[in-house]
Amino acid sequence: MAEKSFHVAVAGATGAVGNQMIACLEERNFPLKSLKLLASARSVGKTLKFRGEAIPVEELKENSFSNVDIALFSAGGGTSLKFSPAAAKSGCVVIDNSSAWRMDPDIPLVVPEVNAHAIAQYKTKGIIANPNCSTIQMVVALNPIHRRYRIKRIVVSTYQAVSGTGQKAIVELLEQTRAFLENRSLEKKVYPHRIAFNCLPHIDVFLENGYTKEEMKMVNETRKIMEDESIAVTATTIRVPVIYSHSESINIETEEPISAADVRELLQDAPGVKVVDDPAANRYPMAIDAAGQDLTFVGRIRKDESIANGINMWVVADNIRKGAATNAVQIAEILGKNYL
Repeated sequence: MAEKSFHVAVAGATGAVGNQMIACLEERNFPLKSLKLLASARSVGKTLKFRGEAIPVEELKENSFSNVDIALFSAGGGTSLKFSPAAAKSGCVVIDNSSAWRMDPDIPLVVPEVNAHAIAQYKTKGIIANPNCSTIQMVVALNPIHRRYRIKRIVVSTYQAVSGTGQKAIVELLEQTRAFLENRSLEKKVYPHRIAFNCLPHIDVFLENGYTKEEMKMVNETRKIMEDESIAVTATTIRVPVIYSHSESINIETEEPISAADVRELLQDAPGVKVVDDPAANRYPMAIDAAGQDLTFVGRIRKDESIANGINMWVVADNIRKGAATNAVQIAEILGKNYL
């Protein structure tokens, strides 16, 4: 029996995540009949390479999705709210990378290593939501532990790369770094404060409860993906002067007794996880090593000596790949294989 193949569109194709989606489709040899690249009107006339072919970028419109089976969206929340329903109405299944649909109870929020079964719910609205990048890597690392030892509480602090904000933030970091080293004045356009040689405890807007929207995304998305509203989650998200890969310091408290050795053994064979945990040899996950990779790296696994059933760990993953594009393509692979 011949392998199924699909007509695929990428909306927001010229952005950092859109570009990576195209690369992932090629790297993973996704079974394609055709690839349509969509972006705003100002990108029309550009071409992007796919499998050695230059594919023209077309303007994203509501009628862009006729004869498209799967659309990968990474064009921002407003664009997704406008165009995703039209795409779904045309019979296309949307996998959306924005925050627009994540907490809609009728739309599955999916990390394939954690809740691939939820993809089946796509039929309700024709849309599948891709979680926040910082949430994805955390639940990949924690889900195996939760299934075995039941996590009661999560305390997470993130150290997030500027690429999470977009290409303009990468340029700002590089330009500010050059200016600082050359003793020139620094310009701030993307962030409210200098990001070069600095850390900003501020990602997204502040809410009435004092947390940022990014922090509350981690709280709410974690519970939805892990299908357990009883998990207590608190987060502090920090922007750091790193280009690619988010790092996270995670503390968990479990219902069942747990040791660092238990966690290492459990994660050694966990899907999508690579344990790098040999402090004596200075081996632990680092952003520069995770960049360009699709795995979630876990290290610094150690007992929290302040409570009975506690573990500390350090988790790192490429925010553009596993935190966005790769996760979306993995969803598309399962969708195509099992449901279309």
